[in-house]
Amino acid sequence: MAELVAVIASTHHPFYYRASTATGEDRPPFADEWVAKVERFRETLTRARPDVLLMVGSDHFHQLWLDNMPQFLVGHAEQYDANWYNEEREFGLPRMRMTGDRDLSGHLLRGGLDLGFDLAFSNELRLDHSVTCPIITLRPENDLPIVPVYTNIFAPPLPQPKRFVQLGQAIRELVESWPSDKRVAVIGTGHLSLELGGPRQFGPTGPDPEFDRKAVGWIASGDIEKTLAEVTLESLHAPGNATHGFMDFMLMMGVAGEGQVAAHADSLDLFHTMEAYFTWYPQGTPDGGPA
Repeated sequence: MAELVAVIASTHHPFYYRASTATGEDRPPFADEWVAKVERFRETLTRARPDVLLMVGSDHFHQLWLDNMPQFLVGHAEQYDANWYNEEREFGLPRMRMTGDRDLSGHLLRGGLDLGFDLAFSNELRLDHSVTCPIITLRPENDLPIVPVYTNIFAPPLPQPKRFVQLGQAIRELVESWPSDKRVAVIGTGHLSLELGGPRQFGPTGPDPEFDRKAVGWIASGDIEKTLAEVTLESLHAPGNATHGFMDFMLMMGVAGEGQVAAHADSLDLFHTMEAYFTWYPQGTPDGGPA
């Protein structure tokens, strides 16, 4: 059976690529610290030596719209084109192409149905920065096959937070039951407190630093029970109008498991949001060394 070698959760700030590659007067003052944190984070994936990446993210109304909005969708293609014109224009993101793993995506679709998840699928999915940003930060070589899983965090009615946790638990079960000798890393990206287009969009931190502090603690300690006790669809409106992306972090906590403490946890206050990075090793630290 396949081996789940790493569970990784992070934010997906689309400005990282431009900030990290800028030089001279164009380089932001926070770029060096940001790059150093990302490079340490990247090493946590490199140590796991994955063969395939299962990528959890959310389409930002690029391909999925109100005429057809699945709650949970699995990409089932051999190749994926990635990034959209507005992402190139606003953030300088490059056009990308990624290879899919249809054996794993097919296993997720069949097994997900059998576990009670009516997963949508697409053989023609084009990806956006919720998937390409973690590739840029964690695997810039873009040399591994992927399976994208998209969740609906933007267009009500949304699934309940507990459903995200349950899907994470199902993803782990399905990865570990996949009849393959491949090493799988599950990577998911979401948001902490975040405001888009509202009065709290641009500040020195995220719009709700207290929520961010609690959320980082919940994730790092794997406290699913506490998170579910405090987080509801209604409560997520208060920290910022786009904070429902935190449910993708909850999905990743489901993959990692209740009470599982992250081997790597880091964060960075970055003008209008907090960046955060977490890694769990379900089989223990890959090289037997310290986390």
